Amino acid sequence: MKKFFIILTILIIGLSSYAAKSKQASVIPDEQLAYMSITIDHITEKIYGGSFLSPSDTKALISVKIKLDDYMLISPEVQYAPLYYKLGKVYQIRGEKREAIECYQSIIENFSDTALAPKAAQELKKMGINVVLPEKTNTETEEE
Repeated sequence: MKKFFIILTILIIGLSSYAAKSKQASVIPDEQLAYMSITIDHITEKIYGGSFLSPSDTKALISVKIKLDDYMLISPEVQYAPLYYKLGKVYQIRGEKREAIECYQSIIENFSDTALAPKAAQELKKMGINVVLPEKTNTETEEE
């Protein structure tokens, strides 16, 4: 019986440790967020400067989008909204409408209470997409 309790205790401690590590892994580290933002800004500067994107720029853009989407599946964090907005703008400028729509919709669906939601809705409307922002609940309007 003692062995059972010892094994059970070890199992509980192990699972607690695993859960804590999983929780930490569900948020993009600040350094990686900064790197992703800088990458998008660099690509945006190139586009506005009239430069063509190199294959490595395109690969970096795709990599940022994939990583961001992966983390969103685990835990949508409000600090991801600006990255989605920047990605949406880049895709929109490049004429990649489907990808831009996905980015803007991610903001509206996951971060409707941020200042970027109305901006994302406005960009979608420019692209001919009819958008309705979620209404705020009574508790949200009372807090304002």
